[in-house]
Amino acid sequence: MTAASTTSPTSKTPAGTAMIEISNVSKAYRTDTIETLALQKMNLTVASGEFLSIMGPSGCGKSTLLNIMGLIDEPTEGTVSLAGHKITSYNGTDIARFRNEQLGFIFQSFHLINDLSVVDNVELPLLYRKVGSRERRRLSLEALEHVGLSNRATHFPNQLSGGQKQRVAIARAIVGRPNIILADEPTGNLDSHMGDEIMDILLKLNSELGTTIVMVTHDERMARKTHRLVRLSDGERVS
Repeated sequence: MTAASTTSPTSKTPAGTAMIEISNVSKAYRTDTIETLALQKMNLTVASGEFLSIMGPSGCGKSTLLNIMGLIDEPTEGTVSLAGHKITSYNGTDIARFRNEQLGFIFQSFHLINDLSVVDNVELPLLYRKVGSRERRRLSLEALEHVGLSNRATHFPNQLSGGQKQRVAIARAIVGRPNIILADEPTGNLDSHMGDEIMDILLKLNSELGTTIVMVTHDERMARKTHRLVRLSDGERVS
């Protein structure tokens, strides 16, 4: 990968400049008998410090687009640039390090490890950076403070409510101070009250830390709270 980060992962691209650039991206899934186009000639630019929501019916390509932005999936054609770096490979240690330093992920189903305490779950991204144990703990407790869960640091996931689990997942996503957070249905498993609390946290992170956030959602009410809404249909951008 020739797009290895040349800046500190905690540094922010100046507001208004492009943090994510998707250019003519298509994604096809092929079998021996059929080809399915999940994305078709997608173009999208997300500015530094922007909070963007993506909506559309199931199967329209929302999660595929998010996975391509997150370097989890590779486009069939087209180019992707993140934080000023054109991505030329989706494999190897350089791309893994870039993903770890630049990106934070929040999922609908939390993906916490039940055998680890809350603070140990939050520390996980820092282990791959070989951050010392004392600094890992300091940063993790700071992240938990951001989401209002510092008093639950020694609890385990099975002792938490759904909303609390999602707060832990957000703390894990921000502990490495990434430039970009990618959230796939972060309020999808929560009731409206808990969903509002999670959105308030995301909005605060965006406004206070300047973190660029891209959120996939089915909830129009949540989408309307963000800076901009993009709609997809049948793998294409329609607004």
